[in-house]
Amino acid sequence: MAKTEVILTHNIVGLGSESDQVKVAAGYARNYLLPQHLAIPVTGANKRRLESLKQRRAEREAHELNTMTDLAKGISKLICVVSVKTGEDGKIFGTVTSGMIADQLKTQFDIVLEKRKIHLEQPIKALGEHEVELRLHADVKSTLKVRVESSTPLPDKNAAAPVLEAPKTQTRAKRGEQQVYTSERKPRS
Repeated sequence: MAKTEVILTHNIVGLGSESDQVKVAAGYARNYLLPQHLAIPVTGANKRRLESLKQRRAEREAHELNTMTDLAKGISKLICVVSVKTGEDGKIFGTVTSGMIADQLKTQFDIVLEKRKIHLEQPIKALGEHEVELRLHADVKSTLKVRVESSTPLPDKNAAAPVLEAPKTQTRAKRGEQQVYTSERKPRS
C-alpha cells in the first residue's frame, strides 16, 4: 500500500496534533485529509509554513493550560448539588453519572465541561457528599464536591399517620342494578 507524508493542520484523534508531519495511506490523504483541509502535502513551501503552525499550536496550548488552571481554582471551591429520586428507605433509583454532574454544572454555575473530563471510578450510588476528580488538562487536575440529595421527601418515622374514616353514605340503585349501602343501617324495603 502506498504511503505519503502530510503535515496536519488540525488535531486528529489517533493520528496526531496540529503541525505534526505523519505518514498515512495515500488514499486516506487524497480522499479525506486534503479535501477536508485537515492536512497539507509536504512540499518546500509547506515546510516553511510549518513554523507558523507550530507557533499557533504553542499559543493555543498555552491558552488552554491557563484557562483550565483558572477553572480548576474556581471549581475546587464549588459544591454541585444533584437531586435524584429515592425510595422510601432513602435508596437511590439508578446512579449519579459524570453526564449528570456535567449537566448540573451547566445549569447551576454556567460552567460547560465535557463529561469525559469528570473522572468517576464508579458511579455514585449513595446520598451525601462525594469528592469527584476532574481531569481538565494533561497537567491540570482538580476535585469537585458533589452533594447528592433526594428530590422526594423522606417519610418521618416518628410521626403517626392520620387515620381517615370512610364517609357513611347511602346510594340507591336504579331498577335492575345492585344496591350498595355503606352505612351501618340498612334501609327498609
